[in-house]
Amino acid sequence: MENVTEVTLFILRGLTDNVELQITLFFLFLLIYLITLMGNLGLIAVVIGDSQLHNPMYYFLSVLSFIDACFSTIITPKMLIDFISEKKVISFLGCAAQMFLAVSCGTTECFLLAAMAYDRFVAIYNPLLYAGSMSPRVYLSLIIASYIGGILNASVHTGAISNLSFCGSNEIKHFFCDIPPLLAISCSDTKVNELLLFIFVSSIEVFTILIIIISYSFILFAILKMHSAEGRQKVLSTCGSHLTGVFLYYGTILFMYMRPSSSYVLEHDMIFSTFYAIVIPMLNPIIYSLRNKDVKEATIRLLWKKLISTH
Repeated sequence: MENVTEVTLFILRGLTDNVELQITLFFLFLLIYLITLMGNLGLIAVVIGDSQLHNPMYYFLSVLSFIDACFSTIITPKMLIDFISEKKVISFLGCAAQMFLAVSCGTTECFLLAAMAYDRFVAIYNPLLYAGSMSPRVYLSLIIASYIGGILNASVHTGAISNLSFCGSNEIKHFFCDIPPLLAISCSDTKVNELLLFIFVSSIEVFTILIIIISYSFILFAILKMHSAEGRQKVLSTCGSHLTGVFLYYGTILFMYMRPSSSYVLEHDMIFSTFYAIVIPMLNPIIYSLRNKDVKEATIRLLWKKLISTH
């Protein structure tokens, strides 16, 4: 057998080699990360602190905020450290852990967005039966199932990646340990990994997108039947926020993962990765809060209570 040395440390190439640009990007992504944490944790605090938001729709929204905060934390702090470090290294186990957690969060978010669409369908299409149809047992089951789906998907890909050999270049052309750049530097045959990636991503995407499309088809019929312009406007505002989040997230995920690793282009893929892993978690609380009257009113009430309690 040929004598080869297995790679135990990876070098994350990052977004740029330009030192001056790295400093600028450090402060930019630090600001994005702080806004992400404040926005998502703030939204969770508002949902927990205001009894009027204690319903399934906002429980789903708070779970989405938690996932986004975790997703950003898995990737951004390491990227920030690398911006100001000479050695941008990560161990094989550290890389596998980062990939597992990132894929878990990304997949959980897909299932959660589908669950949120189903919740809106139940609430709008048949509001009189909403309390019974979306009982604590139902919405907690949907949340737990989303987490389980994310963990199972991540386990499959992490297990498949761990069976590959990395004996050539240890330079990952990315700012975090994602599946496509890891497959690109493996010296093993990655056809099985690419097939698994395509099958799992396409199955999850098709399944969740179908739920979203079917749910919103029924919602559209319900909106057309509404006589109240105010009620129609409120439904459109709530659903518009969710659909905006869905389009942004699914568009980047489909572009990133439903392609062979041979078509991996560093510059293009890192732009899309930055968008879905760092920018979208920052945008989600803004999208769901600014267009939601209940959240805005709850935030004002919570701030007012804090202001009164301090005086």
